[in-house]
Amino acid sequence: MVVETKYYDALGVQPDASPDELKKAYKKMALKYHPDKNPNGAEKFKSISQAYEVLSDSTKRSLYDQGGEQAIKQGGIDAGFHDPSDVFQMFFGGNPFQTSNRKRCTEDRIQKVEVSLQEFYNGSTREFKVSRRVICKECNGVGGKSGAVDQCIMCKGTGKRVQIVQLGPGMIQQLCSTCNNCAGTGQLIREQDKCKTCHAQKVVQEKTLVRIEILKGSRNKQQIVKTGYSDQSPSCETGDLVFVLIEKPHPIFTRRGDDLIMSMNINLREALTGMSRTIQTLDDRILHIQTKPGEVIAPGVAKSIYNEGMPRKSNSFEKGLMIV
Repeated sequence: MVVETKYYDALGVQPDASPDELKKAYKKMALKYHPDKNPNGAEKFKSISQAYEVLSDSTKRSLYDQGGEQAIKQGGIDAGFHDPSDVFQMFFGGNPFQTSNRKRCTEDRIQKVEVSLQEFYNGSTREFKVSRRVICKECNGVGGKSGAVDQCIMCKGTGKRVQIVQLGPGMIQQLCSTCNNCAGTGQLIREQDKCKTCHAQKVVQEKTLVRIEILKGSRNKQQIVKTGYSDQSPSCETGDLVFVLIEKPHPIFTRRGDDLIMSMNINLREALTGMSRTIQTLDDRILHIQTKPGEVIAPGVAKSIYNEGMPRKSNSFEKGLMIV
């Protein structure tokens, strides 16, 4: 005798329904109300997913039959409900409604690159040999011979094991861990059928030559994104390789936006009677600066030289100021 039939009603079955009847009912209802097929079915999809998650597990079902939904919540299960989409994918081994542009991606890789002020000024090209994981060409990312890959029967292809621990009357705990039968892959391949190149790992390490262009006027911490150059993984979109430009200190110039700033020490005679100096620019030109005879230079005064700063990012033919 069950004390509550809410979960059974959600699936449209009787309280004495067999596991096979539960599966058939969930499959029919889930396909009907999945949000990707039925935009108005989100709440219904959630309720049938929670119902099936409880009733398909013998320990949870027994607890529910004895104490209803309240017993499940008091037993610590309510907070442990899977996402309805996760329950759906555990059952079907994927989402039949999911299109290719909704595949999950591998993580983007971040690589910092130290760049000299001269390179920011003149622009440059850099090449890197990047080690990354790529899908094994020998087995096309399957891990073994065609048709030799089986779904793990212990985790049903999810790569996760859920264990229910009885803590006491009406108290249970749900533990989720990596399946030790398939090492979290969700698949099993016989030793003799494993790919000899990737050894069933589906990916291999490969060094890829990547070239980036550092444009004139690029800035510190600016990012250059190489789309699809992160690690590869079967059934996943490949993430990006992101280069972050880090400006190295220069012995003479300091950059401030599009301006270049430098300090110049002069003696008292030069300050009172005039001075003449040369400055080597970041593109190796020589600038001559001088003051007029009799012009007095006060301590800390700044002189600005028009169009001799950093190239502007918006127009590399225009430059900021050089401030001396």
